Amino acid sequence: MESKIHKKSKKYKMKKLYLASKNQGKIEEYKKLLLNVNCQLLLQPESIEVEENGITFRENAIKKASEVSKKTRNYAIADDSGICIDALDGRPGIYSSRYAENDQKRIERVLYELDGEENRGAFFIANVCVCSPTGDVILESEAKCFGNIILRPRGNSGFGYDPIFEELSSKLTFAEMNNELKDLCSHRGKAVKKIIPQLLNIIA
Repeated sequence: MESKIHKKSKKYKMKKLYLASKNQGKIEEYKKLLLNVNCQLLLQPESIEVEENGITFRENAIKKASEVSKKTRNYAIADDSGICIDALDGRPGIYSSRYAENDQKRIERVLYELDGEENRGAFFIANVCVCSPTGDVILESEAKCFGNIILRPRGNSGFGYDPIFEELSSKLTFAEMNNELKDLCSHRGKAVKKIIPQLLNIIA
């Protein structure tokens, strides 16, 4: 009697990684940054609200990733990032996303506050954090990108303060850069790249 062997195919279940943000522009950026990480990248559910009341970028990044990971019971990645302007004593800093009601108003406020100011040096900073499904911090990094605030917006890409931040070496605003150059230069791109080797091992 001929015997037949039936092989059961194992279904590979891709791990979920929640981005602790509701910013659609940010998730598009993370999809490119995490292109080689084999995971299902998802935006933070609308039902989850996280109060960003930390006094540092690191505190806010950890709080966002930890709360989203615990509530979704999945891995979560978060960053807290912002722009620090020399002539404004580091403002907007941790309040970058809350400096006005929308991107255009935020840009207008910064340009107004810098009117007539010769020192227009600034840097973007990002603290990135990954938490386990239990809310524990398992990865974190920080990176900066230096440049200047220009007199008027240039470029049509990006979001936030991208149109008025001219990166130091390229002399291009973030809004003028293609994806590859921005990922190479940006604070967020640099911070994410630092943790990718470890993240690949965790998500694998």
